[in-house]
Amino acid sequence: MRTTDEDFPVSSDVTVASGLAGRYATALFELSDEEKQLDQVASDLNAIKSMLSNSEDLRRFIQSPVVAREDQQKAMQALLQEAGIGQLTRNLIGVVVDNRRLHSLSSIIDGYFSLLAKARGETTAEVISANSLSKAQQDAIMVSLKREMGSKVTLETRVDETLLGGIIVKIGSKMIDTSLKTKLAQLRLAMKGAG
Repeated sequence: MRTTDEDFPVSSDVTVASGLAGRYATALFELSDEEKQLDQVASDLNAIKSMLSNSEDLRRFIQSPVVAREDQQKAMQALLQEAGIGQLTRNLIGVVVDNRRLHSLSSIIDGYFSLLAKARGETTAEVISANSLSKAQQDAIMVSLKREMGSKVTLETRVDETLLGGIIVKIGSKMIDTSLKTKLAQLRLAMKGAG
């Protein structure tokens, strides 16, 4: 039996993440909450997110419109089984593949984490730095952001060596950019304007 996007009813108790990916994220959130597996699913999704960020081949595979649905299903289920991903998460991805929405997987994952953070009263901040941040640096950023935001803050960190130094912090649609790369670009523009 094939499932469709309409097979994911959305309860009015949960603030819905937007778009089609949001519907899948909301359905997964509600099911994982009902099954008391919020943390397990979050762990599964972090593992999948890591696989996606570390494998160009996997990113190409999930974006490809020419791979047959059955081949995508077999490959994804084998990969998820091998990675030890839980049944609830595997089931959702199976439905996503059946409905030819695998290209939305990253958005679904982001939507789930947004719903989880909101339910826990947390704010998620993406912190991009030129080098890996130490635990003390992460703690200092969290304290500062908690003071500014007035809520618990969870950090998602990643390294972008092109920044040269400094950090970029993104919280929702807000961005604070103190990177050396941006400061140099601004200085270059200012020098062009002065000439």
